[in-house]
Amino acid sequence: MTEARLYLDHAAATPLHPEAREAMIAAFDCWANPNSPYAEARQCNGIMEQARKMILTALNWQHDLIFTSGASEAVVIAAQRAKVPGRIHCCVEHDIVPHGMGEGSIALEVDENGIVDMAALDAALAQGPALVAIQLVNNETGVIQPIDAIYDRVRAAGSLLLCDAAQGAGKIDLPDADFITVSAHKLGGPAGVGALLVKDLRTLEAIGGQEKGYRRGTQNVPDAAGFAAALEAGRFRKAMPRLRELRQRFESAVKDLGGTIIAEAAPRIATIGGIAMPGATSAAMLVQLDLAGIAVSSGSACSSGAMKGSRIVAAMGREDLANHFLRVSFGPETTDADIDRLLEELKKFA
Repeated sequence: MTEARLYLDHAAATPLHPEAREAMIAAFDCWANPNSPYAEARQCNGIMEQARKMILTALNWQHDLIFTSGASEAVVIAAQRAKVPGRIHCCVEHDIVPHGMGEGSIALEVDENGIVDMAALDAALAQGPALVAIQLVNNETGVIQPIDAIYDRVRAAGSLLLCDAAQGAGKIDLPDADFITVSAHKLGGPAGVGALLVKDLRTLEAIGGQEKGYRRGTQNVPDAAGFAAALEAGRFRKAMPRLRELRQRFESAVKDLGGTIIAEAAPRIATIGGIAMPGATSAAMLVQLDLAGIAVSSGSACSSGAMKGSRIVAAMGREDLANHFLRVSFGPETTDADIDRLLEELKKFA
């Protein structure tokens, strides 16, 4: 009997949670444009606004929420329309960030633990008000940036902070920031919907259209309902203590096999384990693990198909490990038996 496939790439996308699926099925019966004035549209608008309230409550955000097609669109909205002249970003951000911020954006280096260089941040801020983009949780290594300390510096300089929280929302508390981006499919909701959380809409250029004039396009009501239901169910948040222990056991075993834990000394989220194995390249390991029925990745889903070495690991000064990197990411249902099965396969690369 063929063994069932094992999915350990939840940082790329997590399977739709049952609560989200149920909410979406119910919302599919509401097909009208939620921005129209008649009864059918008002019913759809009611579902969407209830979803907005649920998301705001679950994320403990007291300000505005703009529905988007995902975190990438949310990043671009803030990056291109924040009302400050300068742009600054960390060099280990998701690929959408330097794209959205533009060629003139100042790129900040990180240390060997993947933490942003604070002196470089201060120097960049001294050049004038800017939008600063620094993620909460790195999408490859799981490193958690010190956003509170960063935001203190940003505010003192009269600048604005954009925080990509796609990997942290629904799992750990969100920080304080001017803009926060969230993606539903990273936390058990559907792909194709996300949000830009905005502290003060006056800091963002309006363009007309939907979402109080800050985003054009008809909103996706069923996906918004699924997004909200997944967050309210809180499956990831409830599982975090157990997943922390699971990751620690996994990483301890990897070290016993001669592997390296990426950014081991840094604060990291429990759902992501970045490792490097000495006996094979990332590309070879991905192929062999897939043949063994195990899905992991070698980095961001937006770039891993290119089979290149991890630019994040290289930026941390470990070019020697960049082509041996694997990202293993856990979901609420990941078990000890799943980790044991992966470890048996990793022994082949020791």
